[in-house]
Amino acid sequence: MKKVDYIIVGLGIAGLSLCEALLKANKSFVVIDKGANAATLVSGGVFNPVVLKRFTPAWRGAILLDTAIPFYRSLSKKLQVEIIENTPVYRIFNSIEEQNNWIIASDKKELASYLSTKLLKNGNNAINAPFGFGEVIHSGKINTALLFKSYRSYLNKKDALLTEIFQYQELIHNASNVVYKNIEARQLIFSEGAAAIHNPYFSKEYLIPNKGEYLIIRAPKLQWKSILKGSMFVIPLGDDCYKVGATYERGVSTFEKTEAAKEKILTSLSKMISCPFEVIDQITGIRPTTKDRKPLVGKHNEFKNYYFLNGLGTRGIMGAPWLASTLVDYIENEADLPSEIDISRMN
Repeated sequence: MKKVDYIIVGLGIAGLSLCEALLKANKSFVVIDKGANAATLVSGGVFNPVVLKRFTPAWRGAILLDTAIPFYRSLSKKLQVEIIENTPVYRIFNSIEEQNNWIIASDKKELASYLSTKLLKNGNNAINAPFGFGEVIHSGKINTALLFKSYRSYLNKKDALLTEIFQYQELIHNASNVVYKNIEARQLIFSEGAAAIHNPYFSKEYLIPNKGEYLIIRAPKLQWKSILKGSMFVIPLGDDCYKVGATYERGVSTFEKTEAAKEKILTSLSKMISCPFEVIDQITGIRPTTKDRKPLVGKHNEFKNYYFLNGLGTRGIMGAPWLASTLVDYIENEADLPSEIDISRMN
């Protein structure tokens, strides 16, 4: 029997962040994950502390960003791969009114550090932006594919990863520990993302799956290296390729690629750029979202050594490091859990 402090179920960005928080707390663990369909893997990987539709602060944007950037820098050094790129987001203005709203927002205390007060003119003939751009600073992107490939390799070397679909019927709950097959642990954390809809210990009413689709395009004449935001994100991938999206389909949990999503992305893209391009791929992912758009963090109401970290939604890349650290602090040190994220609010 292998004995550890924790079993973690799921290795999306929530599970990965839990690993790092537990390592920092000198706790041992095993992660159980099948290694496919994590929403983080197909996401744009963008971190950005501003809601760009309305020019308002993202929920807890400052603290999440201040935790996330050092977290990914440290991971990059630890894994010896470049996973973080500090790239500004350029928001396309659609009118003079939007320019004015941006200036007003950039003067607010909570946004002054993130919105440049200088309105930028468009000098790229391949981009449709007659009213120019607003620049979001302290933003960027994470190479999620490289991150997870490297981290799974790291966990395998530590003998801390079991690559399989978690079998709930194999779980034995005791008063002081949990047992899964040949693994015994003091605590169990479910961080399965949208796959939690199959978890018998997790209420199906808590989570709303939100399907997102992206297109990968090749556009040699676009020649753009920053993140472009209009009605969709256009995210540079290198070699004249870009990830464009994403769509939102609340309540949908299938991974099927749809023509409707493809057409929606292409319609939006045609308003943003005017150069020729070709579609080379279409990818899908399922985001774990909640009714109140806040994460689900905390303990099971019956089994006291079962915990959850889920519902990270569209800002999981930015939010996961702080949320994971908060949960581990709550479990190990009996620290307060903010009521707005406590899963008990759903009961």
